[in-house]
Amino acid sequence: MTTIRFYSANGEYGCFSNFSLHPTLIDGVLYSTTEHYFQSQKFTDESVRRRVRAARTPQDAARLGRDRALRLRRGWESMKDEVMLRAVRAKIDQHHDVRQALLSTGDALIVEHTQNDDYWGDGGDGSGKNRLGKILMKVRSEILSDGRYSEA
Repeated sequence: MTTIRFYSANGEYGCFSNFSLHPTLIDGVLYSTTEHYFQSQKFTDESVRRRVRAARTPQDAARLGRDRALRLRRGWESMKDEVMLRAVRAKIDQHHDVRQALLSTGDALIVEHTQNDDYWGDGGDGSGKNRLGKILMKVRSEILSDGRYSEA
């Protein structure tokens, strides 16, 4: 089986990164990146959400989202995969280029390859959960099975 590895928004398949500059509209709010959306969803305090949305870069949004001086929403750990799935679906629906890149992967295994993250990524050595890669493959499968897109 072919494996496609991505990480950097500037690298090959970088459009799969949550840091890629693909503005995404979710619930009537435009987020600069899916990272901005994901990090903002960690909080129920609307002023904190606004700060995350307004972050200049996805790195800044991630830094705010990891700030444990800010109170995480109750149940975050049990909902974070659904939040990520929602972000990826919206991005793929709204950006033809990202959808085409995803479909171009065929039936390849998609892996966020980084030693910096063993939950969303592969931990750098394949021991991680690769949840983002699995979500991308799930969305790819949904596109292929539902026939919404003519290129599918």
